[in-house]
Amino acid sequence: MNIRARVIICGILSVFALTAAHAALAGPSADLFGTQEVRNNNLRPFPKWTGMLDRYFADAGAKPGPCTAKVFNKCHAQRWQEMITQLQGQDLTAQLEVVNTFMNKRRYIVDPVNWGLRDYWSTPGQFFAKYGDCEDYAIAKYLTLKRLGVPTARMRIVVLQDLNLGVAHAILAVYTGDGIIILDNQIQRTVQASVIRHYKPIFSINEDAWWLHRPRRSKHG
Repeated sequence: MNIRARVIICGILSVFALTAAHAALAGPSADLFGTQEVRNNNLRPFPKWTGMLDRYFADAGAKPGPCTAKVFNKCHAQRWQEMITQLQGQDLTAQLEVVNTFMNKRRYIVDPVNWGLRDYWSTPGQFFAKYGDCEDYAIAKYLTLKRLGVPTARMRIVVLQDLNLGVAHAILAVYTGDGIIILDNQIQRTVQASVIRHYKPIFSINEDAWWLHRPRRSKHG
């Protein structure tokens, strides 16, 4: 993701100001990176996300062609399905680790080079054919885990600021009985969210809702 963190923050705060009247606080037991979460069920302010989902459901990958092609085809779809088939029936921890590793092997390419656009959210098929940047890794992981049966309510794409690098970034967060597990193209292994100190979440989203993340107020604040 190559958009500036400041632009993201300002844009999301503007959206929140328009829709806050319909928001409700998320449960306090699983707040990501120690933030206060405000939930909103209206996904209309996120056309890149909803548009990607529309393209994903319409793209069957049925056309013949080699895996070197820049258009999603049977070869890409077969490789993806083989990985999913091998993981079916395995425990969630193993699935998360394999999916994270499988996707992280893809080459990182920024959107202006790949698509000629400042910011473009790719379907998994587009990602397999043309690679992508951070949110594309997260999306491919999300939709792969969905195909493996992980409920969408337990997963979120998280757009955040990397405080170490000073840039915007995107990851996948999976809510499990053992805590929130992070799948990140910058980290080769899955990791507990609780051990990460340099990520400041801005918003997170799945197919059901989106959440604004704000610093949690202290008890004495």
